[in-house]
Amino acid sequence: MKLKLFLLGLVALPFLGYGQQSIRISWIFPQENQHELWLNNQDLAGRKIDSLVNFFQSQGYLETRYDSQISSDTSFVNFHLGPLYSWSELAVESVPIELIQKFGKPGLSYQEPYLWIDKLIKDGENQGFPFAQAKIDSIVIREKRLSGIVVFDPGPLIVWDSLEINSGSKTKRNYLQLLSGLAPGEAFSQEKFDKTNRRLRQSPYFSFSNPPELSFQYQKARPFYSLRERQINIFDGIIGFLPNENEPGKLLVTGQIDLQLYHLAGKGRDFSLQWQRLNVQSQSLELAFKEAFVFRSLLDFGAQFSLLKQDSSFVNRTFELDFGYRISDSGYLNFFTKRQAGDLIDSGVGSDLQELPQSIDYRWNQYGIRGEWTNLDDRIFPRRGWNFSANFAVGNKRILDNTAIPEELYEGLEENSLQMQGFFGVENHIFIKPQWGMYFRGEAGFIDNNQLFLNEFFRLGGLKSIRGFNEKFFFAKSYGLLSMEQRLYFGQSSYLLAFADFGMLSNPYNSPKNDKPFSFGSGINLDTGGGLFSFVFALGKSTIQPLSFEYARIHFGYLARF
Repeated sequence: MKLKLFLLGLVALPFLGYGQQSIRISWIFPQENQHELWLNNQDLAGRKIDSLVNFFQSQGYLETRYDSQISSDTSFVNFHLGPLYSWSELAVESVPIELIQKFGKPGLSYQEPYLWIDKLIKDGENQGFPFAQAKIDSIVIREKRLSGIVVFDPGPLIVWDSLEINSGSKTKRNYLQLLSGLAPGEAFSQEKFDKTNRRLRQSPYFSFSNPPELSFQYQKARPFYSLRERQINIFDGIIGFLPNENEPGKLLVTGQIDLQLYHLAGKGRDFSLQWQRLNVQSQSLELAFKEAFVFRSLLDFGAQFSLLKQDSSFVNRTFELDFGYRISDSGYLNFFTKRQAGDLIDSGVGSDLQELPQSIDYRWNQYGIRGEWTNLDDRIFPRRGWNFSANFAVGNKRILDNTAIPEELYEGLEENSLQMQGFFGVENHIFIKPQWGMYFRGEAGFIDNNQLFLNEFFRLGGLKSIRGFNEKFFFAKSYGLLSMEQRLYFGQSSYLLAFADFGMLSNPYNSPKNDKPFSFGSGINLDTGGGLFSFVFALGKSTIQPLSFEYARIHFGYLARF
């Protein structure tokens, strides 16, 4: 049959030797109108004819042939499909009964047995039999009807062996084994191997220097990964010394430090420290630690501590413990408990106070859940994809009496009450051209309680929220933010940017209570090889800051990566 079709092709293809002609390819399926395809490229027409022959044969038109006619400016190729073949009988005795129960018996149209065999092979690849083979043997043709026997050989059972890593990588094999999900002794699965590779490619700690490999020995499959660690550790710091106006003769240490260490000892262990003190009375400190796969389980453990001293008004402290679990290749879930404490430094007027101050002493024990889903093409320098995160916490808040505030001012306040807090954020990276991309980010948050005070609110403003304002410039009970950027790339992670930020904030202690700040500007992110330099010029406007170059902000920094 194939030889006959090949000879027919040799007869019909000479039309391809003519000059630039229009080529019309036509065919008719039973009970359908005529199909036509017009082409002007001879090489493309030849490939199309071959693909149509293969397609018609795969549908059961085994006697497909075509002829050609040539006029002065057009070549006509007419397909004749011939009769449709189908199966009258197909024996499947050599196929295990569990596979027949799983997939049923194949239908008798010409194509269905071959699709059914593909399912058997695919199932074998994912159930520990990657060398499974199946074919239709002893084919007999009688009056356009076929009969045959399916011959199935599952091959040997293959199980996973422990994986291997290139000697130059600092990543520990035990960590990668747990991260991969390929447990030694489990049945081999090609689908799981492919899924694992996609997950490992999303790791912020390393990338593949070579494609993953598989070796099969003694009925075991051993994956081999060649890894190259990313330079993602960060150090950035500025230290200054100023005369201490409150204590003459002594110096005041100011500045900021940003230290982020990732994948310590090759075990997915992270540590970060961020400290900032830009004036005499205010400073902030944030510490975070994460340990992956605690006690070789699938759980990650994390701890965080933060301290914020707001001039002479109040000091806030937060301590958090959380457990994280990878629910899918793109999803991560955290369960956390947090204790948040706020204390007044200066209550205001003492015994002469006529009403409660804007800030108060409180303790809030909360329990919550946090989730993150992502399909970014790169966790460090993404060009395309999206990321979504959300969290919700609820717990009991207790208001403490301050001895410097008259007791009667606390009358009517609930000492204990239920308080809730929620947040969600989404970002989207759009890749338009190699030199042009767009970035969108939106987020919103709320705190719900009938007795809220200023030192419980969200703090917003600065380079990572609303540019054009000082860091933590705004207080907000609830808020929504939208940022948009146009990016002109001139390197893998270097680009010029133009941006606009829009916000909607609610603060009952302000007048008016709702503020709609916005900012716009431009800047540059420059990857220097050893670090990332960023420079942003921004103008911002809100109800308490006019739009003026006098209030322009320049956000800049250099993150040294190692």
